[in-house]
Amino acid sequence: MQFRDLGAQYQVLKDEIDAGIRDVINSSAFILGKPVTELENKLAEYVGRKHCVTCGNGTDALQLALMTWKIGPGDAVFTSDFTYFASAGSSSVLGATPILVDIDLKTLNMDPDALEFQIKRVLDEGKLTPKVIVPVDLCGQPADYDRILPIAEKYGLKVLEDGAQGFGGDIRGKRACSFGDMSATSFFPSKPLGCYGDGGAVFTDNDEEDARLRSIRAQGKSPVDKYDNREIGINSRLDTIQAAILLPKFKALADHELDDVNKAAEIYTERLKDHVVTPTVLPGYRSSWAMYTILLKNREERNAKQAYLKSKGIPTMIYYPRGLHQQEAYKWMDLSDEMYPNTIEASNRCLSLPIHPYISEEDIDLVCKTIIE
Repeated sequence: MQFRDLGAQYQVLKDEIDAGIRDVINSSAFILGKPVTELENKLAEYVGRKHCVTCGNGTDALQLALMTWKIGPGDAVFTSDFTYFASAGSSSVLGATPILVDIDLKTLNMDPDALEFQIKRVLDEGKLTPKVIVPVDLCGQPADYDRILPIAEKYGLKVLEDGAQGFGGDIRGKRACSFGDMSATSFFPSKPLGCYGDGGAVFTDNDEEDARLRSIRAQGKSPVDKYDNREIGINSRLDTIQAAILLPKFKALADHELDDVNKAAEIYTERLKDHVVTPTVLPGYRSSWAMYTILLKNREERNAKQAYLKSKGIPTMIYYPRGLHQQEAYKWMDLSDEMYPNTIEASNRCLSLPIHPYISEEDIDLVCKTIIE
């Protein structure tokens, strides 16, 4: 059994993926070829944004957006404490200070009350200038934008949606990567829409931001003269081969994969709801199920179940074993665990189970029966 079976997906899409790769090789347009533009246009239309700018990976997508807003030293960037390091590291690398926010234990997404608490704390201290909120669409479910966006407006902050895990999800039909001022996603292979390497994208409705993103991803070059570099940028472009791979995978995601993975999640929840804490999807929300994460009673039970599942050939993952405030890179902040009770609890109790659009009901039954044992 595979945790996320990319091989099964490839067998279904093999002819289209192989043909796309061959076409790129025959064209020799390996950087910013036609499939890149085609993919950008289709993704922008799908999520409901005016522009999509692809790049080298999801971390660069976040960094490019922050660079476009000229975020740097003295600026405070608020993000979830329970997430992958890039959500915070993308601001740190620019000299800004990430302000870590506790989560809602039901959704594992940023808690809006904790967000406002941290904004007020930073304002009261007076050392940093609050600039950006980076909510994370964890496990595939969009963050609570109904409450986060009004908070951002109240304090005059930009919102950068981290949709690395959320692509394909929605809130009442409004799709992930369409929330906030800009949004970013990742095409890491295990994501809901993944390529066969690294890749990412930034979404915006602003023409000037679109032009600047395209400049910064190519070393800050001029739009009319590639040898006239107008500012310091980075080198972060999506390979044409990866775009050619993503095009048929995107079609499959929109056509049936989102429906299929949601059916798999429904089966899991029905089988397990009386035995463990199953994921909560808020009313009106749809998840793209980058992960199906259950909560056990405590760390000891979680670790014991994981070991037992492994002994039966069932792969699981722990996302995430610690909060960002516990990472070595951020120990200088001297942040107390008491400020992040839900992050601490989630990191002790969380266990992610195999899920993907091609998982069989028999495999789900096996996982559930083994957990219940």
